[in-house]
Amino acid sequence: MIAVIGLGNPGSEYEKTRHNVGFMALDFLREQFGVEEFHEKKSLLGEMSEGSINGSKILLFKPTTFMNLSGNAVQALIGFYKLDPKQCIVIYDDIDLAVGTLRIRPSGSAGTHNGMRSICTTIGNDFPRIRIGIDGRTPEQKLNQDLADYVLGAFNKQERALIEEQISKIPEELKKLVKENV
Repeated sequence: MIAVIGLGNPGSEYEKTRHNVGFMALDFLREQFGVEEFHEKKSLLGEMSEGSINGSKILLFKPTTFMNLSGNAVQALIGFYKLDPKQCIVIYDDIDLAVGTLRIRPSGSAGTHNGMRSICTTIGNDFPRIRIGIDGRTPEQKLNQDLADYVLGAFNKQERALIEEQISKIPEELKKLVKENV
C-alpha cells in the first residue's frame, strides 16, 4: 500500500492558493486514476480516496488540519494503517523552487516549509516527496512582500498554466514510484 499525501489548507478561501498545490495535485490524480471521491475521515484528521495503481493499493490523503499541523494528520494515517513512512509520498508547494519546477526526492529535510516541518517532526525525514515550485516573485517582491501573503495568494494565469503542466506529469512519475516500490 502507498499513501499519497497532498498538503494544503482546508476551506474554500484557500482552494486556489499557491499553498494548496498538494491538494490540486491529488484532485488531478483522483481523476486520472479514476478512484473514488474524497470522503472525510475525522479520526484521521483528513479526507481520503482509495483505489489502485498498477495493481497496488493507493490512498490519496488530504489533511484537514491547517498546513502547520499536517504532521498530526500524517501521524494518524500512518498509525491507523501501520505504514512505514517510506510508504508515504508527500506532494507540496515549494517556495524555494521556481514556479513550475517539479522535483522528486526519496527523502530530505523540511526546508522552509512549515507543513513539511510538522511532518518531519512527527515521522522523521525518510519518506519520498514531490515538490512543486511556486516562486514567481520578482527580486523586489522577495524583499518587500510578506511570505505568508504570497503563498496564500492566487496564481496568475501564466503561473497557473505552469503549475498545471507540472501536475499533469505526476501520474506517470507516481506509477514509476509504485512500480519501483518507492
